[in-house]
Amino acid sequence: MPVDAATPQTPAARPGYSWTTRRELTRRGVLWLGQTCNLRCHFCYFQNRIRSAEHPDHPFMRIEKAKAICSTLRGHYGNSALDIQGGEPTIYPKINALVTHCREIGLLPTLITNAIVLDKRERCRELMDAGLRDLLVSVHGLREEYDRAVGLPGGSARQMKALDNLVALSIPFRFNCVLAKSVLGHLEEIARLAVSTRARVVNFIAFNPFEDQQKGTRSGEDVPRYGEVRGPLVAALDYLEQHGVEANVRYLPLCQAPERHRKSFYNFQQLPYDLHEWDYASWSWTGRNPQRRREGDLEAPVSLKWANSRSKLFGHEGYLEDASAGLADLYRHSALIRAREHCGYGYAPACAACGLQGICDGFHGDYVSLHGADEAQTQNVPPVDDPKFYIAAQAKIVEDEDAAWAS
Repeated sequence: MPVDAATPQTPAARPGYSWTTRRELTRRGVLWLGQTCNLRCHFCYFQNRIRSAEHPDHPFMRIEKAKAICSTLRGHYGNSALDIQGGEPTIYPKINALVTHCREIGLLPTLITNAIVLDKRERCRELMDAGLRDLLVSVHGLREEYDRAVGLPGGSARQMKALDNLVALSIPFRFNCVLAKSVLGHLEEIARLAVSTRARVVNFIAFNPFEDQQKGTRSGEDVPRYGEVRGPLVAALDYLEQHGVEANVRYLPLCQAPERHRKSFYNFQQLPYDLHEWDYASWSWTGRNPQRRREGDLEAPVSLKWANSRSKLFGHEGYLEDASAGLADLYRHSALIRAREHCGYGYAPACAACGLQGICDGFHGDYVSLHGADEAQTQNVPPVDDPKFYIAAQAKIVEDEDAAWAS
């Protein structure tokens, strides 16, 4: 374990949640309602599907289909929490009924949202009364820079009004913040906003070429070099840690962080140990087209079993040398496939002798095509093979409903 993991500094508990340094595999699922949205974020993973009403992923799905997916996540996969996203879930016509259904079957519902329409306090009350657990609010910049990034004049002011409403109604929320170039100058201010509004968590997410962003639309004008990210990000992380707010950084190479902050860095191997991230098994099912489109029947859920030394758990066949491997090994195997085969991550020459290569995804191929890989820094430490090596030192919030299994 890292040196500081033995005596982690755990902030004081607050109403509704406590803190834990225990790392268990997540039990959270995800549902995409359809790529219909009220914003046009230039870094959106689904930007083409949102713009085109003709795309089969664009329209919202029927409430009956959404409920059936939720019931499968609860009954087959054993998920106990759910992220509902779109597009934009707050404009889904039946969102209150879906939230209520989730509560009734024991699937605690979160909305991943830009929160724009929540500038109306009554909409917040309706969601709260329906059984909403919390919100994950996308704060991708502030003021005019936010408005330009998402394509909505006045959007930042509306989002700040929504946060005021959530605070007034004591609705819990967390922040997502993409690390696009336009956002970097606001990172520390966003950290201060999180502290002042009592956001429970801030997630900083690398601007990565997932989904529609894989179409070659990215450029060096909006994808920053890691060297540009490092200074503002470290300042924000320092501020959040000083004020007892959990922070997570996704999809950045471990060498791009000072060692004191590596406990907050989550590559694909670390993601399943964040209880607010998605379970790889159910994610592989809901991520397939039949579970993301308005039309068509649902696929049968993937069975949790082995077959001929190949993993059928995650919807792909990847060879595992040890057919008796445990669940943690299955999830790690899936993480490697997601990083290398699905997302095109690879290692720079400097990674070859790095002691952290075993738990780091390396550099995305698309990033290398834009900026090269000269920022890779060999870490001269003994080889590390435990994905939890650094994150075991991080104090993470655990809601009261999850405490029995997560902490």
